[in-house]
Formats: sequence, structure tokens, C-alpha cells
Amino acid sequence: MGNVTKFLVENKIKPSYQRMSILEYLIKYKTHPTVDEIHQKLVVEIPTLSKTTVYNTLKLFVEKGIVLLINIEDNETRYDADTSAHGHFKCVKCNKIYDFSFNNADIVVDELKQYIIQQTHLYIKGICLICL
Repeated sequence: MGNVTKFLVENKIKPSYQRMSILEYLIKYKTHPTVDEIHQKLVVEIPTLSKTTVYNTLKLFVEKGIVLLINIEDNETRYDADTSAHGHFKCVKCNKIYDFSFNNADIVVDELKQYIIQQTHLYIKGICLICL
């Protein structure tokens, strides 16, 4: 937890056991979990952990830019500790989300060439190789 503590402090977030555990979970499990999934896994280890704490912690992480909020579906919010520029592919059969890399320059249309792009979110849905 030492690296996680240092990372939180560097990002001006007061480290607590709950915050460190949530961030460690996101780093370790790259499944793009929901608040419910994170809560279900961590409440076994931290019985006093509430869903509200998980939600508020993730909201803080997103505000500080250390976690990405992923909204591939309107009714489903997921989280990703990988904040590098990358896209997400969601399989419509198994519901798994896969990361993929892309180059921002490849997707910017001519109409936006003179704009300053600060964020790019690329979501693609289809059927993954395992489900084919």
C-alpha cells in the first residue's frame, strides 16, 4: 500500500484505508468494475465499508483525474484506473470490457483540427473473440 499512499498524497488526496483499498482494487483488477462490484469484493475485507463511501471515493478519484469514469451504457457506470488515452470495447454477449489503444490523431475529423482536444472517449460495442 506504500505506493498507493504516496500516489494519493501526490494527488492531494488524504489516504484512508478505504481509499487505498479501492484504488488498489482498481489497479489490480482491470475489469472496469461498477460501484456495486467494488463494494461486494471489498466489504468482505472491510465490513464497515458502505456503498456511499465507495461512490464518494470514486467521485473524488474522477475529479482528481486519477480514475476514468466509463459510461458505455446509459444505466451503467464503470471505473478504470488506467488514465492513459485508450478506448473501450464492450462485448454485448458476455458484458466484458476490453481496453484497446488508438491514436487521437487518427480519429480527429477535419472540423476539429483547430480545436484543442483535452479528452477523448472511444466506446465500441460488439462481440469479443471468446464469444464468437
